Amino acid sequence: MSDTFAGLRVLITGGSSGIGAGLAEAFAAAGATVGIAARRHDRLSEVLERCRVHSPGSTMWTIDLTDDASVDRLAAEAVETLGGVDILVNNAGIPKRRHVTRLDAATVASVMAVNYLSPVRLTLALLPHMIERGSGRIVNVSSVAAPLSSPGEAAYDASKAALAVFSEAMAVDLWDTGVNVTVVYPGVVDTELFTLPDNDPFTDDVEAITVDEAVRTIMGGIADGVLSVYVPEYFAQFATQKAQDPEGFLAGTAAYVRAKAAPRK
Repeated sequence: MSDTFAGLRVLITGGSSGIGAGLAEAFAAAGATVGIAARRHDRLSEVLERCRVHSPGSTMWTIDLTDDASVDRLAAEAVETLGGVDILVNNAGIPKRRHVTRLDAATVASVMAVNYLSPVRLTLALLPHMIERGSGRIVNVSSVAAPLSSPGEAAYDASKAALAVFSEAMAVDLWDTGVNVTVVYPGVVDTELFTLPDNDPFTDDVEAITVDEAVRTIMGGIADGVLSVYVPEYFAQFATQKAQDPEGFLAGTAAYVRAKAAPRK
Protein backbone atom coordinates (compact mmCIF):
# COMPACT_ATOMS: atom_id res chain seq x y z
CA MET A 1 0.00 0.00 0.00
CA SER A 2 3.04 2.27 0.40
CA ASP A 3 2.95 3.54 -3.21
CA THR A 4 -0.77 3.17 -3.86
CA PHE A 5 -1.66 6.76 -3.00
CA ALA A 6 1.57 8.55 -3.91
CA GLY A 7 0.88 11.59 -6.09
CA LEU A 8 -2.90 11.35 -5.79
CA ARG A 9 -5.14 14.26 -4.85
CA VAL A 10 -7.58 13.52 -2.04
CA LEU A 11 -10.46 15.68 -0.79
CA ILE A 12 -11.88 14.78 2.64
CA THR A 13 -14.88 16.35 4.36
CA GLY A 14 -15.19 16.25 8.12
CA GLY A 15 -11.42 16.46 8.23
CA SER A 16 -11.04 18.35 11.50
CA SER A 17 -11.29 15.35 13.87
CA GLY A 18 -11.92 11.64 14.24
CA ILE A 19 -11.83 9.37 11.22
CA GLY A 20 -11.60 12.28 8.78
CA ALA A 21 -8.51 13.71 10.45
CA GLY A 22 -6.96 10.27 10.72
CA LEU A 23 -7.53 9.55 7.04
CA ALA A 24 -6.12 12.94 6.06
CA GLU A 25 -2.88 12.27 7.90
CA ALA A 26 -2.68 8.71 6.56
CA PHE A 27 -3.14 9.82 2.95
CA ALA A 28 -0.57 12.60 3.40
CA ALA A 29 1.91 10.15 4.93
CA ALA A 30 1.33 7.87 1.92
CA GLY A 31 2.35 10.64 -0.47
CA ALA A 32 -1.01 12.12 -1.46
CA THR A 33 -1.81 15.80 -1.62
CA VAL A 34 -4.72 16.30 0.74
CA GLY A 35 -7.53 18.85 0.85
CA ILE A 36 -9.58 18.87 4.04
CA ALA A 37 -12.88 20.61 4.70
CA ALA A 38 -14.87 21.16 7.89
CA ARG A 39 -16.56 23.84 10.01
CA ARG A 40 -14.00 24.29 12.79
CA HIS A 41 -11.14 26.42 11.48
CA ASP A 42 -8.85 25.95 14.49
CA ARG A 43 -9.13 22.16 14.54
CA LEU A 44 -8.80 22.01 10.77
CA SER A 45 -5.63 24.10 10.90
CA GLU A 46 -4.05 21.68 13.36
CA VAL A 47 -4.79 18.72 11.11
CA LEU A 48 -3.47 20.57 8.07
CA GLU A 49 -0.23 21.32 9.89
CA ARG A 50 0.27 17.63 10.58
CA CYS A 51 -0.54 16.74 6.96
CA ARG A 52 1.95 19.27 5.61
CA VAL A 53 4.77 17.55 7.46
CA HIS A 54 4.43 14.81 4.83
CA SER A 55 2.63 16.67 2.03
CA PRO A 56 3.47 20.41 1.87
CA GLY A 57 0.95 21.06 -0.90
CA SER A 58 -2.02 20.05 1.23
CA THR A 59 -4.70 22.66 1.88
CA MET A 60 -7.96 23.28 3.74
CA TRP A 61 -11.38 24.87 3.44
CA THR A 62 -13.49 26.07 6.35
CA ILE A 63 -17.02 25.37 5.20
CA ASP A 64 -20.63 24.82 6.23
CA LEU A 65 -21.58 21.75 4.23
CA THR A 66 -25.30 22.45 4.63
CA ASP A 67 -24.93 25.52 2.43
CA ASP A 68 -25.38 24.48 -1.20
CA ALA A 69 -23.38 27.39 -2.62
CA SER A 70 -20.46 26.59 -0.31
CA VAL A 71 -20.44 22.95 -1.42
CA ASP A 72 -20.41 23.98 -5.07
CA ARG A 73 -17.59 26.43 -4.36
CA LEU A 74 -15.61 23.74 -2.53
CA ALA A 75 -15.84 21.42 -5.54
CA ALA A 76 -14.70 24.13 -7.95
CA GLU A 77 -11.85 25.33 -5.73
CA ALA A 78 -10.66 21.80 -5.01
CA VAL A 79 -10.35 21.07 -8.72
CA GLU A 80 -8.52 24.36 -9.29
CA THR A 81 -6.24 24.25 -6.23
CA LEU A 82 -5.39 20.55 -6.26
CA GLY A 83 -5.44 20.25 -10.04
CA GLY A 84 -8.23 17.70 -9.79
CA VAL A 85 -9.57 15.20 -7.27
CA ASP A 86 -8.59 11.54 -7.57
CA ILE A 87 -10.27 10.38 -4.35
CA LEU A 88 -13.25 12.06 -2.70
CA VAL A 89 -13.95 11.00 0.88
CA ASN A 90 -17.40 12.11 2.06
CA ASN A 91 -16.85 11.67 5.79
CA ALA A 92 -18.66 14.59 7.47
CA GLY A 93 -21.69 13.59 9.49
CA ILE A 94 -23.82 14.31 12.57
CA PRO A 95 -25.60 11.77 14.81
CA LYS A 96 -28.60 13.47 16.53
CA ARG A 97 -29.45 10.39 18.59
CA ARG A 98 -33.13 10.62 19.51
CA HIS A 99 -35.81 8.09 20.39
CA VAL A 100 -38.29 8.25 17.52
CA THR A 101 -41.01 9.60 19.84
CA ARG A 102 -38.79 12.64 20.50
CA LEU A 103 -37.84 13.27 16.88
CA ASP A 104 -39.20 16.22 14.94
CA ALA A 105 -39.22 16.91 11.22
CA ALA A 106 -36.63 19.70 11.48
CA THR A 107 -34.11 17.38 13.15
CA VAL A 108 -34.63 14.69 10.52
CA ALA A 109 -34.17 17.27 7.76
CA SER A 110 -30.96 18.64 9.29
CA VAL A 111 -29.45 15.16 9.64
CA MET A 112 -30.39 14.29 6.06
CA ALA A 113 -28.88 17.56 4.82
CA VAL A 114 -25.47 16.89 6.37
CA ASN A 115 -25.25 13.11 6.06
CA TYR A 116 -26.88 12.56 2.67
CA LEU A 117 -27.70 15.62 0.58
CA SER A 118 -24.35 17.36 1.10
CA PRO A 119 -22.13 14.40 0.11
CA VAL A 120 -24.37 13.66 -2.86
CA ARG A 121 -24.13 17.27 -4.02
CA LEU A 122 -20.34 17.29 -3.69
CA THR A 123 -20.09 13.94 -5.47
CA LEU A 124 -22.23 15.10 -8.40
CA ALA A 125 -20.15 18.28 -8.69
CA LEU A 126 -16.86 16.37 -8.92
CA LEU A 127 -18.07 13.36 -10.88
CA PRO A 128 -17.83 14.92 -14.37
CA HIS A 129 -14.13 15.63 -13.84
CA MET A 130 -13.48 12.04 -12.80
CA ILE A 131 -15.47 10.61 -15.70
CA GLU A 132 -13.70 12.86 -18.19
CA ARG A 133 -10.36 11.72 -16.79
CA GLY A 134 -11.48 8.08 -16.77
CA SER A 135 -10.38 7.43 -13.19
CA GLY A 136 -11.26 8.24 -9.61
CA ARG A 137 -12.74 6.83 -6.43
CA ILE A 138 -15.63 8.09 -4.33
CA VAL A 139 -15.49 6.95 -0.71
CA ASN A 140 -18.73 7.47 1.19
CA VAL A 141 -18.61 6.95 4.94
CA SER A 142 -21.92 5.40 5.97
CA SER A 143 -22.31 3.55 9.28
CA VAL A 144 -23.18 0.10 10.58
CA ALA A 145 -26.24 1.90 11.94
CA ALA A 146 -27.57 1.81 8.37
CA PRO A 147 -27.74 -1.96 7.76
CA LEU A 148 -28.39 -2.75 11.46
CA SER A 149 -31.16 -0.15 12.05
CA SER A 150 -29.70 0.95 15.37
CA PRO A 151 -32.41 1.85 17.91
CA GLY A 152 -32.63 5.43 19.10
CA GLU A 153 -30.96 6.66 15.92
CA ALA A 154 -33.73 6.55 13.33
CA ALA A 155 -32.80 9.84 11.63
CA TYR A 156 -29.10 8.95 11.56
CA ASP A 157 -29.77 5.38 10.39
CA ALA A 158 -31.94 6.58 7.53
CA SER A 159 -29.47 9.21 6.33
CA LYS A 160 -26.59 6.75 6.31
CA ALA A 161 -28.72 4.07 4.63
CA ALA A 162 -29.64 6.58 1.92
CA LEU A 163 -25.97 7.35 1.35
CA ALA A 164 -25.08 3.65 1.16
CA VAL A 165 -27.84 2.78 -1.33
CA PHE A 166 -27.05 5.84 -3.46
CA SER A 167 -23.42 4.69 -3.49
CA GLU A 168 -24.28 1.17 -4.62
CA ALA A 169 -26.55 2.38 -7.42
CA MET A 170 -23.86 4.86 -8.45
CA ALA A 171 -21.30 2.05 -8.55
CA VAL A 172 -23.43 0.24 -11.13
CA ASP A 173 -23.99 3.38 -13.19
CA LEU A 174 -20.23 4.04 -13.23
CA TRP A 175 -19.19 0.42 -13.75
CA ASP A 176 -17.28 0.91 -17.00
CA THR A 177 -16.12 4.49 -16.53
CA GLY A 178 -12.97 3.94 -14.46
CA VAL A 179 -14.61 5.74 -11.52
CA ASN A 180 -15.10 3.41 -8.56
CA VAL A 181 -17.01 3.53 -5.29
CA THR A 182 -16.24 2.41 -1.75
CA VAL A 183 -18.79 2.46 1.08
CA VAL A 184 -17.41 2.47 4.62
CA TYR A 185 -19.49 1.12 7.52
CA PRO A 186 -17.83 2.18 10.78
CA GLY A 187 -19.10 0.74 14.03
CA VAL A 188 -18.19 2.19 17.41
CA VAL A 189 -14.97 4.15 16.92
CA ASP A 190 -13.42 6.21 19.72
CA THR A 191 -14.44 9.65 18.39
CA GLU A 192 -16.47 12.59 19.70
CA LEU A 193 -19.45 11.40 17.65
CA PHE A 194 -20.60 9.39 20.67
CA THR A 195 -20.21 12.17 23.26
CA LEU A 196 -21.58 15.23 21.45
CA PRO A 197 -24.09 17.41 23.35
CA ASP A 198 -27.71 17.60 22.23
CA ASN A 199 -27.78 13.83 21.69
CA ASP A 200 -29.23 11.03 23.77
CA PRO A 201 -26.44 9.27 25.72
CA PHE A 202 -24.78 6.41 23.89
CA THR A 203 -25.21 3.36 26.12
CA ASP A 204 -24.24 0.41 23.92
CA ASP A 205 -21.86 -2.10 25.47
CA VAL A 206 -19.77 -2.54 22.30
CA GLU A 207 -16.13 -1.70 22.95
CA ALA A 208 -14.89 1.17 20.82
CA ILE A 209 -11.90 0.71 18.55
CA THR A 210 -9.31 3.43 18.08
CA VAL A 211 -9.27 5.86 15.19
CA ASP A 212 -5.93 4.40 14.12
CA GLU A 213 -7.46 0.92 13.87
CA ALA A 214 -10.35 2.28 11.83
CA VAL A 215 -8.07 4.22 9.51
CA ARG A 216 -5.85 1.19 8.84
CA THR A 217 -8.87 -0.90 7.86
CA ILE A 218 -10.36 1.83 5.67
CA MET A 219 -7.07 2.60 3.92
CA GLY A 220 -6.59 -1.10 3.24
CA GLY A 221 -10.07 -1.38 1.73
CA ILE A 222 -9.53 1.64 -0.50
CA ALA A 223 -6.14 0.33 -1.63
CA ASP A 224 -7.74 -3.03 -2.47
CA GLY A 225 -10.53 -1.31 -4.40
CA VAL A 226 -13.36 -3.08 -2.56
CA LEU A 227 -16.94 -1.84 -2.54
CA SER A 228 -17.72 -2.34 1.16
CA VAL A 229 -15.50 -1.84 4.20
CA TYR A 230 -16.82 -2.75 7.66
CA VAL A 231 -14.98 -1.32 10.65
CA PRO A 232 -14.41 -3.52 12.61
CA GLU A 233 -14.67 -6.19 9.95
CA TYR A 234 -16.77 -8.56 12.10
CA PHE A 235 -19.77 -6.22 11.82
CA ALA A 236 -20.27 -7.56 8.30
CA GLN A 237 -21.61 -10.81 9.77
CA PHE A 238 -24.25 -8.91 11.74
CA ALA A 239 -25.40 -7.18 8.56
CA THR A 240 -25.67 -10.58 6.88
CA GLN A 241 -27.66 -11.99 9.79
CA LYS A 242 -30.13 -9.13 9.65
CA ALA A 243 -30.54 -9.43 5.87
CA GLN A 244 -31.35 -13.14 6.24
CA ASP A 245 -33.95 -12.64 8.99
CA PRO A 246 -34.93 -8.97 9.46
CA GLU A 247 -37.86 -9.66 11.78
CA GLY A 248 -35.87 -11.99 14.00
CA PHE A 249 -32.95 -9.58 14.14
CA LEU A 250 -35.16 -6.62 15.08
CA ALA A 251 -36.98 -8.71 17.69
CA GLY A 252 -33.61 -9.55 19.23
CA THR A 253 -32.61 -5.89 19.18
CA ALA A 254 -35.87 -4.89 20.88
CA ALA A 255 -35.32 -7.54 23.57
CA TYR A 256 -31.79 -6.24 24.13
CA VAL A 257 -33.06 -2.66 24.50
CA ARG A 258 -35.77 -3.74 26.96
CA ALA A 259 -33.27 -5.69 29.03
CA LYS A 260 -30.92 -2.72 29.27
CA ALA A 261 -33.79 -0.42 30.30
CA ALA A 262 -35.14 -2.79 32.96
CA PRO A 263 -34.31 -1.77 36.54
CA ARG A 264 -31.56 -3.83 38.10
CA LYS A 265 -32.55 -5.96 41.06
